Amino acid sequence: MADSVTITDNRTGESVEIPITDGGVDAGPWSKLLPGVWFYDPSFSTTAAAASSITELDGEAGILRYRGYPIEQLAEQSTYLEVAYLLIHGDLPTKPELDAWVHEITYHTFIHENVRKRFMEGFHHDAHPMGILVSTLAALSTFYPDAKDIFDLDSRHKQIVRLIAKMPTIAAGAHRHSVGMPFVYPDNSLDFTSNFLSMMWKVAEPRFEPDPVLARALDLLFILHADHEQNCSTTAMRVVGSAHADPYSASAAAAAALYGPRHGGANEAVLRMLSSIGTLDQVEPFIKEVREGRTVLQGFGHRVYKNYDPRAKIIKKTAYEVFEVTGKNELLDIALKLEEVALADDYFISRRLYPNVDFYSGLIYQAMGFPVDMYTVLFAIPRISGWLAHWSEMLDQNSRIARPRQLYTGASARDYVPIESR
Repeated sequence: MADSVTITDNRTGESVEIPITDGGVDAGPWSKLLPGVWFYDPSFSTTAAAASSITELDGEAGILRYRGYPIEQLAEQSTYLEVAYLLIHGDLPTKPELDAWVHEITYHTFIHENVRKRFMEGFHHDAHPMGILVSTLAALSTFYPDAKDIFDLDSRHKQIVRLIAKMPTIAAGAHRHSVGMPFVYPDNSLDFTSNFLSMMWKVAEPRFEPDPVLARALDLLFILHADHEQNCSTTAMRVVGSAHADPYSASAAAAAALYGPRHGGANEAVLRMLSSIGTLDQVEPFIKEVREGRTVLQGFGHRVYKNYDPRAKIIKKTAYEVFEVTGKNELLDIALKLEEVALADDYFISRRLYPNVDFYSGLIYQAMGFPVDMYTVLFAIPRISGWLAHWSEMLDQNSRIARPRQLYTGASARDYVPIESR
């Protein structure tokens, strides 16, 4: 076979030739040749645990596509709810399909009063909004027992609509609770992101009217964050889903993974870094510290991308549009100078370290008035559609329950010693 690899067991001389298909090799022939011998890959960085048709990510070329559509085209021409439909259903909707989908989402944004009054309001006044979100997602499974019928396609669709629709309501409610402000009910006359901004910022006005530039910028950020292949939280969604847990429980697990600062908190780290640099004349000394290994350049480089993150280019352009409305974020000049210096430095060029999606997104969120502890929540709101697309795909594939192997490194067999003899 031309596109194949040959594996030989040097202990026995036996060999097996395995074809390379879709950039991977099947582990089945390996396990037959070498039973009980496992690949050691603690972070799964060289292991494909799923076959998926949802998102194509080519880190070498800097390509990101949802269901084959380039992220650049979707960001320019689409809306978040249209992209959510695409991720879930596999194709862009017709006009009637999109209208029906948007209507469904709009009229499922309300959350059960007991969820709000007896559960969300039970958290301490300064509880982190992400902690409230994770817990509330899990609690929703008790309000929708039909969610356990995961192979009933009508029920599955209903839960998908509910989760996408209720995420902004829960997120805004978590913020309002954490700052001691009253809950704001959804306004079905507003579009998806405008409704979220209303639930976040409305005070006493009869109807909140967000600036359309800011609403569109947030919608674009939601598109860019809707899915990103087999990352930590998506893998958590698939692993928990493989046990046939309901989608609320699986989404809570995914959100808990996102809560970790290594995953969902990177844009917060960028803001802290820019604030610590403080002034333009400190950029070059900061870069020198990075080269010497004394500090880390946040927002540059990516686990997968070895080229300029395509989402970062889009967000950089959006940042300027937002700042025309809000006024320029004082940290923008530092960010621009940092990017300019780093991209002209052989240290970063040779390591293929380029700005990623987090480098500018935090600046936009800050300019729009979002507190730092909402940044990961803002990540979770759109990512729910990607999680659910993977969850549904995994069920349709009839995937086996996830059960990785381990290399045992502990003690060999030993006899129990009574406590008085130890």
